[in-house]
Amino acid sequence: MKTVFLLFDSLNKRMLSSYNKEVNYTPNFDRLAKKSITFDNHYIGSMPCMPARRDMQSGRLSFLHRSWGPLEPFDNSFPEILRLNNTYTHLITDHNHYFEDGGSTYHNRYNSFDFIRGQERDPWKAMVEPPIERFKKMYHQSQSDFTNRESRYYFYPINSEFIKEEKDFPSVQCFASGLDFLKTNKDAKDWFLQIETFDPHEPFFAPERFKEKFKTGYNGPRLDWPQYDRVKETPNEVDELKANYLALISLCDYLLGSILDYFDENNLWEDTTLVLTTDHGFMLGEHDWWAKNRMPLYNEIASIPLFIYHPDYKNKVGERRSVVSQYIDLMPTFLELNNKKIPNEVQGKSLLPFLKKEETSNHTALFGYWGGGVNLADGKYTFFNYPDNMKRSDPNQYTLMPTHLRQFFTLNELKTAELNKPFSFTKGVPVLKIQNDEAGPAIGNETGGKDDMKFEDTNTAIYNIEEDPGQLKNIFHSSEKERLLEEMKRKMIENDAPSEVLERFGF
Repeated sequence: MKTVFLLFDSLNKRMLSSYNKEVNYTPNFDRLAKKSITFDNHYIGSMPCMPARRDMQSGRLSFLHRSWGPLEPFDNSFPEILRLNNTYTHLITDHNHYFEDGGSTYHNRYNSFDFIRGQERDPWKAMVEPPIERFKKMYHQSQSDFTNRESRYYFYPINSEFIKEEKDFPSVQCFASGLDFLKTNKDAKDWFLQIETFDPHEPFFAPERFKEKFKTGYNGPRLDWPQYDRVKETPNEVDELKANYLALISLCDYLLGSILDYFDENNLWEDTTLVLTTDHGFMLGEHDWWAKNRMPLYNEIASIPLFIYHPDYKNKVGERRSVVSQYIDLMPTFLELNNKKIPNEVQGKSLLPFLKKEETSNHTALFGYWGGGVNLADGKYTFFNYPDNMKRSDPNQYTLMPTHLRQFFTLNELKTAELNKPFSFTKGVPVLKIQNDEAGPAIGNETGGKDDMKFEDTNTAIYNIEEDPGQLKNIFHSSEKERLLEEMKRKMIENDAPSEVLERFGF
């Protein structure tokens, strides 16, 4: 089997016309929807970026045991399984998290990879003394921390100095590299190509021609990086941030079109599967929030797009599926596509049976951040369950790879380490049990760490998304409460949740 897997980052499905009829600027996503099967209830798993990719590669949830971190030695990895069983795997990405401490084991699972430089805070171009005063005039004050080399904003303006023409943009280069792979290998058999771009993740930096249709009345310094915070900007600033996000969506649509054109011109529809999704959505002012991490996992973040085209089901194109799925299901799907055995530890379910026809299913999706609430979706209801005391340090880290996003575990954290008996999914291997340092760098530290890592609005809630798609009316005391609680407990036990996590939620 030949497979093309297109993975975007922070793609809000409500900005796609195939999911929102009011949208009229994503013609190539529409093209894909007409050529594929669209999944309407596809959900996230572990949050955010690299936890999501661990779920995708391993086929199981990780957020009950571990915060942001690498693949573990005991994890199953679908690209590695394919690689070791004669399916060539190639990764093309501009996602710099793969090359940081907390992501360094993922890209090495593929036969080969191409890393495109320059996105966000990628430490790409060395400028020891950047023109700070010029940058302060160019960029909005909310994204002007240029003096601190550890700041998330430090490398972005430097990198942008070297991205002048459309061909220079990292996402454009990703898809150009993808087309090169297709041109070289379209007649070969048994390969898996993953084209992954950071876009439309912030900063919302797109070529000028994609911004034209979304012009606003804003005339201030460059503003393309929303804070992980409540909406505090002026109406003009809000409009500008949203417009810049839509410009990136438009760019992503254009790049998708280049792949669809190649499929059309070379008839790859006859023998190549095409899958498109994202790692999570993005808040664009809904519920008075920007971005992710801090707020509840509303559907703007948690409910994500999924399109699957399979040449054996060309008579099904344009259909939609309502089955509840999540990205742990991608791993067994890719393995079944290539007739590879699915390991026993995998929790996800192959989605290939659902390509044949719409089927009634009792599937539910469990998702969340390590140390945060636990959430459940069943297609009709979403359930946000938070512990009574969010400031407790009960959640431990269970790992053999003690790195955070951009650093090792602190010495204070490591001093608490003790060897813990194996979990059901660690293949008989004991793991380190490390106490959470509330002042440490893990996302979700409620009483310490950076402000954009602290959870807020931690109120247990149930929403009927059929009647209340905006998730505005909390019906926690409805008759559905006990059923959803029982299903959440079942899913957590199925995931071999640590005892202290079950206790934290009263299970």
